[in-house]
Amino acid sequence: MTLTQQREPAAGILRAMAADADVCGELVRAAMTHSPEVARLGEAESCRHVAALVTAAGDWFTDVGRLGEHDLAAALLLGADRAGQGVPMTALLRGVQAALTRAAELTVERCRSAGVPDGPLLKAVLLLKEYGDAVERQVISGYRAVELAAPPPTAGEARVRLLRRLLVGGAAPAAEELTAAGIRPGGTYHCVVGAGSAPGSGTAPGGVFGVVDGRVVGLCSRAPGDEWTGAGPLAVIAPAAPLDGLRPAYRLCVRALDIGGRRGLRGPHDLTDFAGEIALDGQPLLGAWLSDRLLGALDRTDGFHRQLALTALTFLDHGQRLDRTAASLFTHPNTVRYRLGRLHQITGESLTDTPSGPLSALHWWWALTTWLRTAPEPTAAAAPATPATSAGSGPRPY
Repeated sequence: MTLTQQREPAAGILRAMAADADVCGELVRAAMTHSPEVARLGEAESCRHVAALVTAAGDWFTDVGRLGEHDLAAALLLGADRAGQGVPMTALLRGVQAALTRAAELTVERCRSAGVPDGPLLKAVLLLKEYGDAVERQVISGYRAVELAAPPPTAGEARVRLLRRLLVGGAAPAAEELTAAGIRPGGTYHCVVGAGSAPGSGTAPGGVFGVVDGRVVGLCSRAPGDEWTGAGPLAVIAPAAPLDGLRPAYRLCVRALDIGGRRGLRGPHDLTDFAGEIALDGQPLLGAWLSDRLLGALDRTDGFHRQLALTALTFLDHGQRLDRTAASLFTHPNTVRYRLGRLHQITGESLTDTPSGPLSALHWWWALTTWLRTAPEPTAAAAPATPATSAGSGPRPY
C-alpha cells in the first residue's frame, strides 16, 4: 500500500502530461527529429498515439502489479498502424525510443518541481524504464502481426515500394533489390512524374513505373522519345541524375506538375521549362508585394480587369508582339493595344513604355501571374465584353 501511494504523484504527473498538448507536441517532435520516416507522416498523425501511450504510462504506475503487457493496446495499435503505412521497423523504433526518452526527462523535471522525494523519484525512473521496454515489445508485436497477416506483395506493389524508398524516403534499397527491379545501382536515371495514367504506353526503354501518392512515377535510363504523345496527360521529366540525387529531382517534378496543371498543360515537358516558375513559386510574399505595387489599382472581382491582366500576361508570353498576342487571343491587334492602354490608365504603370530588360519583364510576369491566381474566375455570363475606345484614344478594338 505504501508503495502504491509513493507512485501516485508520478502517475498523476503522467496523466497531466497526457492532457497537455504542448507536452504531446514535444514528444512527437522528438520522434520526428530522430526518425525522418515518422516525420513524413505529419505531427497530427502521431499525436493521438503519443497521448494514448502517456495515459497508459499513468495506468502502469498505478496498477503495475496487475497491468499486463496485453493491456498496452495503444502500443500494439501504433505498431500496426506504422506497419500498414510502410514505415520500416528500425525507423519506427528510433522514433519510439526518442519519444520515451524525452517523456522520462519531462517526468523527472515535473516530479522535481512538484517536490517528489528522491526515493519515489528513483522508483518512478525505474518504472518508466520497465514501461518503455514493454511499449517497445508491444509495438514490435503489433508490427509483426500486420506483416504476418498481409499477403506477399505483388510485383507491382514491390516496384512501388522500391520507388517510394528511392524518391520519398526510407532505407536505401540494396543493390540486389535494384538489380531485380531492372535498375542499375551505379546508373543515372531521368525521374518522370505524370498526372493521370502513365504517359504514352509506359514502355519507354529502361523504364520502371509505379503510382506513388496518386501520381504516376517512372525512372528511365534515357529520356522518353516519340513514344510519348504530346496529347496525353501532363508529365514532367527531370535531367538524368544518379540514384542518390533522385529525391530532390522528384520533389521539383511534383512542384512542376502542380504548376503545369494550373496552366492546363498536356504531354511531356522538361523540368527545366518550369525553372523560373518553381523559383518564383517559392517566394509567395514577394510575389504578392510585387502584384500590389504594379497592379494594386485592379479590382479582382471585376471581369474586365481580369481580361486586361490576361491580355498583358499573354503579351509577355508571346515576346511582347501585338500580332502574336492577338492570334493567341483570337482577336485584333488593335484590341490588344487598347487593353494594354487601359491597363496603363488604371494602374499608372505601362507594360510597353518601361525598359524592355529581362528583369522588368520578369517583374511584370510575376505580378500578373500572382494577381490572376488570386482573382476569382468570372462566369461566362458575367464576363464583360471589351468596351469601345473613347474618342481620341485610338481605333475601335472591334
